[in-house]
Formats: sequence, structure tokens, C-alpha cells
Amino acid sequence: MGPDGKARCWWHDNKPDYMAYHDQEWGRPVKDDRTLFEKICLEGFQSGLSWYTILSKRENFRAAFANFEIAKVATFGLDDVERCLQDKGIVRHRKKIESTINNARRAQELQKDFGSLAAYFWAHEPSREERPDNASFDEIRQLTKTEISTRISRDLKKRGWSFVGPTTVYAFMQAMGLVNDHVEGCCCRDDVEALRRGFQRP
Repeated sequence: MGPDGKARCWWHDNKPDYMAYHDQEWGRPVKDDRTLFEKICLEGFQSGLSWYTILSKRENFRAAFANFEIAKVATFGLDDVERCLQDKGIVRHRKKIESTINNARRAQELQKDFGSLAAYFWAHEPSREERPDNASFDEIRQLTKTEISTRISRDLKKRGWSFVGPTTVYAFMQAMGLVNDHVEGCCCRDDVEALRRGFQRP
């Protein structure tokens, strides 16, 4: 229960900025390639850390990685890797930095093959039969990866992507609205469900 008297998912800890992310972003369907690319990269950076840590640094990441404009990040070279390694505002992990640059190039290939990142990812949207029967707290909190996120992860890795394990991919799916994992009783669940019903898939 939040300070405003509204019930929400459990994970935001009533931190104002985290609550705003929960209310205004998480689970709302997205088909903008820049946003999709940013999110899957940040989920990769989050590996081994909390999402709140990454969220608190998101503007710094955007500054470091050209606002996650795919075409720009794809041109990054060794100087950019070294620049990012000196940036105290982000997670200074060489392999994750290099992965972001690599994944930008792989994202361009997906755009060429499928028309957009959105078309690729939304083609993997789970059917109703592939989702839990209910969105209870007990059910949702156990969902860290699924057969579909495992399948996407495997396919991305075959295409040369990195830091896209099944758990990372499922967190991306939750955040970008490919699934609605706001728990039953959360003040955002019905709103997100309505957005998903009206969402025009790419």
C-alpha cells in the first residue's frame, strides 16, 4: 500500500522515483525501437545488480550511450569503450559496455531482417494460453523466466547478441508490456490491460 492509499506491486518499496517508474512505465506496451533497445541494454547492465541501481543511473547511461540511438551506438569504437570505463555515472563493466555496442550492430541486423526491433519482439508475445491463470503475488513473483523468454534468448544469442539470458529477456518483456505482470489488486493492472487491448502490434 503506497502513501497515497493505492495498492501496488511489491517491488518498488514506496521509493518515489521507483513508484513513478512502476506507475508510468513498467508494463505499458512499447513499440519504439530506441526505447526497446535502451531497455534490453539496461537489463543487461542490471545483471547482478538491482534494477533500482540502474534506474537511478539511467540519465547517465543515456548520456554515455548517445541516448541509445541504435545507429549512433553501432559506430562506437575503442575510444568510446575507454570513455565509458571512466564514467563514474554508469556501471563501469567492460564486457557490458562492449556488449551494448555489439548489440547495437546486431539490432541493425534485426531491423533489416524484420523491419524493426518491435516487429521482432512483438512476434514473440505470449498467447493467453501461455500465461498464468491468475496474476496473484505468489504466481508473479516466481516468474523470472519462461519458455518464451528462453526461446528469445537462445535466438538472440544465435544472432550474436550478448547479455540477453532468459531472465534478462523476461524482465525486458515485463517492462515493455509484452506481458502484464502487475499483480491482481495493483492500481495499474487494469490500466495496463486496457492499453494492451488497444495497442496496435507492429
